[in-house]
Amino acid sequence: MQLKTNVTEFILLGLMQDPVRKKIVFITFLFFYLATLLGNLMIIKTIKTSRALGSPMHFFLFSLSLSGTCLSTSVAPRIIVDALLKKTIISFSECMIQVFSAHFFGCLGIFIVILMAVDRYVAICKPLHYPTITSCRACAVLMAVAWVGSCVHSSAQILLALSLPYCGANVIDHYFCDLELLLEFACADTYMVNLLLVSNSGDVCTMSFVLLMFNYVIILHSLRKHSVEEGRKALSTCISHIIVVVLTFVPCVFIYTRPAVTFPMDKMVAVFYMIGTPLLNPLIYTLRNTEVKNAMRKLWSKKLISDSR
Repeated sequence: MQLKTNVTEFILLGLMQDPVRKKIVFITFLFFYLATLLGNLMIIKTIKTSRALGSPMHFFLFSLSLSGTCLSTSVAPRIIVDALLKKTIISFSECMIQVFSAHFFGCLGIFIVILMAVDRYVAICKPLHYPTITSCRACAVLMAVAWVGSCVHSSAQILLALSLPYCGANVIDHYFCDLELLLEFACADTYMVNLLLVSNSGDVCTMSFVLLMFNYVIILHSLRKHSVEEGRKALSTCISHIIVVVLTFVPCVFIYTRPAVTFPMDKMVAVFYMIGTPLLNPLIYTLRNTEVKNAMRKLWSKKLISDSR
């Protein structure tokens, strides 16, 4: 399918063209990427080694940190390196790999957020059935379905990209490859592909966002039946989840629910989704989760004591 195209590489214009501003981009993204790695790896290490963090919610938080790390890694290192180069070139094959990996881990993160919302619904609204519904086996099956679903979604993106012939211009006014950006260089009618793109990404994001918000409305409504202390704890958890849902889904809805038309703020929205959410989402969950914070303190206090000996 790739033989249809005359384009073998693309030129990424990145975020900035000014040399001074590119240095600022380099420093800024290096800092945020290292912070993302450090924060997520700390969460992964803490949950993996702490016996107290064995609930389904912590299992999903572990998976969210892992997917966020991979999502950020799919684009951030390239941005950091490109900020030091005068001309940034990405081959056609590398571009396709980037499209696949970005959509795979982005979609996986969305599925995990949905699973976390379902977990909260069962825990608060169906507490007697919670151990049965959210057993280890059930969580493993749900996570496997999330991985398969993400693979199907990202594979569809690649098939749509490879179905088009490319010729002529090859300069992408962005910092990474995405299908909606590649449509501009196709030497064919892209109406159906764009329609499929909106259906595959935009509609799914929008419907998932609406259903999740409706889910949390039901949860918040059911808190009236709980005691004050239980309600306060559940409310704190739900607020952090709602913040993460908004941060995750709003950028996706903005980017993928409209035709292939670029806006000036597209880059900033994409930057926030690719770099910001992998850093903020696990951080928000952790800061509002006493069990994780306590386990993290114990783990690193033991680490410091062992190192001092």
